[in-house]
Amino acid sequence: MTAIPRRWDIFCKVVDNFGDAGVAWRLARMLAAEHGLDVTLWLDQPAALARIAPDVVADRPLQRAHGVVIRPWADPFPAASPAEVVIEAFGCGVPDAYVAAMAACPSPPTWFVLEYLSGESWVEGTHGLASPHPRLPLARRFWFPGFTATTGGLLRERSLFGARDAFRADAAAQAGLWASLGVPVPAADETRISLFCYPNRMLPALLDAWTDGDRPVVCVVPEGVAAGALDLWAGGAVPHPGGAALARGRLRLHVVPFVAQDDYDRLLWACDINFVRGEDSFVRAQWAARPFVWHIYPQAGNAHLTKLRAFLDRYVVGLDPASGRAVRQFWRTWNGDADTGAVGAAWLEFAAHRPHLALHGSAWAMRLGALPDLADGLVRAAAASV
Repeated sequence: MTAIPRRWDIFCKVVDNFGDAGVAWRLARMLAAEHGLDVTLWLDQPAALARIAPDVVADRPLQRAHGVVIRPWADPFPAASPAEVVIEAFGCGVPDAYVAAMAACPSPPTWFVLEYLSGESWVEGTHGLASPHPRLPLARRFWFPGFTATTGGLLRERSLFGARDAFRADAAAQAGLWASLGVPVPAADETRISLFCYPNRMLPALLDAWTDGDRPVVCVVPEGVAAGALDLWAGGAVPHPGGAALARGRLRLHVVPFVAQDDYDRLLWACDINFVRGEDSFVRAQWAARPFVWHIYPQAGNAHLTKLRAFLDRYVVGLDPASGRAVRQFWRTWNGDADTGAVGAAWLEFAAHRPHLALHGSAWAMRLGALPDLADGLVRAAAASV
C-alpha cells in the first residue's frame, strides 16, 4: 500500500437525532485509534453527540476526545486548510468556502461521500463510483456501506468480537453494567429486552402483549425514547432513570440514561432481544449476535419499507422457513407495513423462534465479520488515490 494520507476531515449534519452523529463519531474514532490518523469531525449539533459521547462538551468551540478534534460546523464557516481526505457524511454537503479551498489546492483532496446503509442490490453497482463537481475540478467518490464484498462493508473495530465474547463470559462485568443502570441482574426465567425506537403506534399493543404474556419480560428503555407512547400507555407513570420499574402484569419496564457508545454495545450484548433504530444501533445489534428487531427510519411514500424488505431478504438466508416467516412478519408489523397483522400475534410467533434466531444471529455476525471493514476500506481507497 502506498502512503496513507494523514489528515482527514469528516463533515456531518445531524438529521436522525443520534444516528448520523453516532456513525460519524464511530468512524472518526476508528480512523484515529486504529489507523493513527489526524481526524477532525465538523458537526452542526455537538449537543447530539454529547448524549452518546460523555467526553464531548456540547458548547465547547474546539475540543479533542478519543484522539479526534471536534469543531462546530456553523455559519459563517471559519477559514480552514482542507485535509488530504474529506468525508461528507450522508450527503450533508461541504461548506462552499471549504470546497473552494479544496479546488485551490495543488493536489485536491480525496473526497468521499459516505452514504446511508442499504441492503438493496443496486448499491453494489454504485459503490465506489466517482461524480465530477459541476463547476470545479473536483470529484466525489460515493462510498456505500453494505452487506457484501462489493460494497464498503460495515464499521467494525478490530477488538470488537473479542471484547463481546469476554464480556459475555464475565458475570461480574455484566452485573456491573446492570448496577450502573440501576437495573437488577436478569432472573433465570425472564426475557430481557432493550428498546430503542422511533415514535411507533405499534408500541402500546406490544407492551400489552408483554404484560399479558406467559414469560416475564424486563424491558430497558433509554430516557426520552418513545416518550409520548410510553407516557400514554403508562398513564403518566413512566419511571425516571435509575428509579423503580413500572410493573404491570408480566412486564417490568426500566428507563435508563443514555450511555456512551461502548456501554450501549455492552447493553446489546447483555440482552436477549434488542430493538434498534436507524443505522448505528442497527449495525451494532448485528455485531451483538443476538435476535434483534429493526425500526427503520420512516420515509415519505413508504420508501423505507422497500429498504426493510431488501435487508430481510438477505438476513433470513440460512434460517429455517418458519423462523424466516416469523422474522418477516414481526419486523414488517413493527414498521407499520399495511400488509401485516396484529403486533401481539406477530410477537408471539417471533419469540417462539428465539432459539433459532439466537443461533442465526451468531452465524450472521460471523459471516459479516469476514467482510472488509468500512474504515479500513476507506483508508485503502484513500491511499490508492494518492
